[in-house]
Amino acid sequence: MIPEFDKLSPTEIELMLRAPILACILIAGADGNIDRNEIKGAIELAQKKQKRSKANLLEFYRYIAEDFEDKLKVLIQSYPSKAAQRNPVLVEELSNLNKILPKLDNSFALAFYHSIKEIAQGTAEASGGLLGMNKVGEEEEKYLGLPMIKDPSR
Repeated sequence: MIPEFDKLSPTEIELMLRAPILACILIAGADGNIDRNEIKGAIELAQKKQKRSKANLLEFYRYIAEDFEDKLKVLIQSYPSKAAQRNPVLVEELSNLNKILPKLDNSFALAFYHSIKEIAQGTAEASGGLLGMNKVGEEEEKYLGLPMIKDPSR
């Protein structure tokens, strides 16, 4: 397993491992429609992160990228289909990271925080908008910076 997770409970570890997928689902489904391009973009992002993450996140993303598409699809199915019901649940789950990040090595927590925000941004940009313009929709913009997760450097 990931050495940085030694101090975490099994429930906390599970949330850390699910967090990138939860961020993808939140952003992709913010407008009520999780489209194929957003799922494809999230999968590609996870694969890139597996190869090009900061050194302290490489092992984390190797684990996450394994069967990422299957994990993403299973998690999508486990949440309400309507954004109005799904988004508050996802926001609540992601906000629980605020209890976990302080338990981690600060450099790992910071790298994780910035990385999950990059995943959110990449997911939002994956659908393309009208002729590639306005890539990030109004609903996605609301959650894009993942405001429910506190910056561990503060």
